[in-house]
Amino acid sequence: MRLIALLLLVTPGILAVYGIKLVRDALFGEFHQYFFHIAIQGIAGLLFVIGGLAFIGGFILHRDRKRNLTKGRFKQTNHSE
Repeated sequence: MRLIALLLLVTPGILAVYGIKLVRDALFGEFHQYFFHIAIQGIAGLLFVIGGLAFIGGFILHRDRKRNLTKGRFKQTNHSE
């Protein structure tokens, strides 16, 4: 189970790091051939960074909610009425 959890966190982390590299390359004018334009490369890199960080943050928040480690602001309420 721990190996699966580690792989679930490492994969988006690698994607976010690659996104940072794409944004940096777009800012310094290093163009990768599989993108059609340097602006598309920068936007794709930004989406990779945001997506990777959002996934890792959501994973940690879900784990903390399950273990009752969150404060009152992050506790999930039941709206089943």
